[in-house]
Amino acid sequence: MCDAQKHKHLKKLLLRTPIKMRSLALALILAFLLPALQTSAAAAKDLWGLLGSGHHLALIRHALAPGFSDPKGFDLRDCNSQRNLDSRGRTQSRNIGALFRSNGVDKASIYSSQWCRCLETSKLMNLGKVKELPALNSFFENFERKSLQTDQLLSWINTEPLNHPTILVTHQVNIFALTGHSTSSGEIVFVRRNPDGTVTVVGNISTLP
Repeated sequence: MCDAQKHKHLKKLLLRTPIKMRSLALALILAFLLPALQTSAAAAKDLWGLLGSGHHLALIRHALAPGFSDPKGFDLRDCNSQRNLDSRGRTQSRNIGALFRSNGVDKASIYSSQWCRCLETSKLMNLGKVKELPALNSFFENFERKSLQTDQLLSWINTEPLNHPTILVTHQVNIFALTGHSTSSGEIVFVRRNPDGTVTVVGNISTLP
């Protein structure tokens, strides 16, 4: 029986338990689940060690940037015309970099969307030189580009050696299209590159303050 089935079975048992005995039953269930919870915590710690192994990378949604989408007619090369990080987002970006360093990742290959909020997030992490990668650009206002850009990004991922820590800083829509995982601002998503050319999410860490 897998963990999900075990948890479902235990929940049913708890609901069938007389109310007066539920406290004892809950204590027993928590004792049963504790090893699994400890394993999950250990697995989260091991996520950092996957970076640079040859088949894993980290996707990051840009840090906090108040607002929605971008102003009409914004200019990609004019940050003043875009939605940008606020002071909390800048602090969050620095903290993301510190989180990587505290887990043994002092330098990384960083690729970013050309949107200013992604470039600023990438630079404030202070983990290495930031390179622009158009396949990471937002297609929120041009959803017809979803398939093309996702295919381009997958192709890029499958041709990179990934033998040193690699970080891609992009947008929520891009990460969801690639992985099916919905992210919060500044969330780190660890993915594995599969032999069939797809990617799989192996873990995630929220960095919201």
